[in-house]
Amino acid sequence: MNLKKFIWPIRVYYEDTDAGGVVFYANYLKFFERARTEMLRAMGHEQDKLMVNPGIIFAVRSVQVEYLKSARFNDQIEVSAEVILAKRASLTFEQLITRNNDTLCTCITRIACLDANTLRPKEIPTNLQELLKNEH
Repeated sequence: MNLKKFIWPIRVYYEDTDAGGVVFYANYLKFFERARTEMLRAMGHEQDKLMVNPGIIFAVRSVQVEYLKSARFNDQIEVSAEVILAKRASLTFEQLITRNNDTLCTCITRIACLDANTLRPKEIPTNLQELLKNEH
């Protein structure tokens, strides 16, 4: 299943960088997280509300990151999130960070859907599954 790509623009702030003005490697993961959160929000789902009803949270299961080029202070970058595999209790995203159509970083992120109370795997709610299916 290949779903519509979501793109979130981000400005690189000084706090995102190291002493040399280059984005600190771990901050790319924060950018990826923001894009996934904003994608969910654009679909009409807030994570704090999902935690209460139907009682689910999404947790990163694994990430595979390739750092190709550096982003720098004050760069305008775009972070994408695209679901490339949707299962009953997990999602796999392909994510890119680009600057002017130049790919800086790539990532494959596996997300597990968990019961908010027990932290055990839980099926993604049907309405959200349907929304994901309708995105492509």
